Amino acid sequence: MAGGSRIAVEPPSRPVMHAALVEAVERAGATVVGPADADAIVWADPAAVDRLEPILAAAPGARWIQLPYAGIETMADKLDPSRLWTCGKGVYAPDCAEWIMAALLTAFRDMPTFARATSWPRQRGRNLLGARLTVLGGGGLAESFLELIEPWGCEVTCVRRRATPVPGAHRTVTTAERFDAVRGADAVIVCLALTPETTGIVDAELLAAMPDDAWLINVGRGKHVVDDDLLAALAAGTVAGAVLDVTDPEPLPDDHPFWRHDNVLITPHVGNTPEMGLPRLVARVEENVRRWLAGETLLGPVDVAAGY
Repeated sequence: MAGGSRIAVEPPSRPVMHAALVEAVERAGATVVGPADADAIVWADPAAVDRLEPILAAAPGARWIQLPYAGIETMADKLDPSRLWTCGKGVYAPDCAEWIMAALLTAFRDMPTFARATSWPRQRGRNLLGARLTVLGGGGLAESFLELIEPWGCEVTCVRRRATPVPGAHRTVTTAERFDAVRGADAVIVCLALTPETTGIVDAELLAAMPDDAWLINVGRGKHVVDDDLLAALAAGTVAGAVLDVTDPEPLPDDHPFWRHDNVLITPHVGNTPEMGLPRLVARVEENVRRWLAGETLLGPVDVAAGY
């Protein structure tokens, strides 16, 4: 047994999520206890960042902490490297990959413009079949997307920190090669973790390297995109448009310039919704608790130094 069978589920500020995670921990064979007696903690409120440090301080024996989301940027500076951390890496990938497919079809068939039309518009649109796609990211989300896009016969390039091949991609290159990777792309898809290195990665230089008929698709984080640079590219017509599921800030203010562009479609961070995500998170927690009790490798390990 890796760390005992006493696990705290904290904080209880989201009753539905908390109750579901308590049941998952118990089904896996562990006993739910308070932080002071815990060998591990399952974090039950993604928004309660301010509660993390005090609860950790009250749980000196907790050697493993399971976080709920794949992105940990709001908590990255609070992760104690002496403990083992896991997160929701890969948990929500199938849902977000499905959103990417919807976004690509929406963009290529010019749905943002048609949805706003009040009279019969000019016919326009192109096929997703056989398109050239560049994916910024090479993790579980990229892999799930590549599984979905495979029947469409697209030529996909993945950009990641290391050039370790991404299964299903035609080629994988490093972040340093990102400008060459987006040249000739019909769409650039952002599905990166947010770190200091990836913040602002979609800037004026990257946008200028994209063809002027290429779409930007962002299901990563709003801070991956330099908004002023994207707005300038939209105004100049040097990109075809953007479909954004994430913005900075969220919610996006009503007076933000993105709302005024017919070739920009905003969705309210619905790549994964609570209805989709909670059952997947419950399954991940149950499996990781089972692995913890059995002394097996946990899913979704966090690299504290890398910040994801």
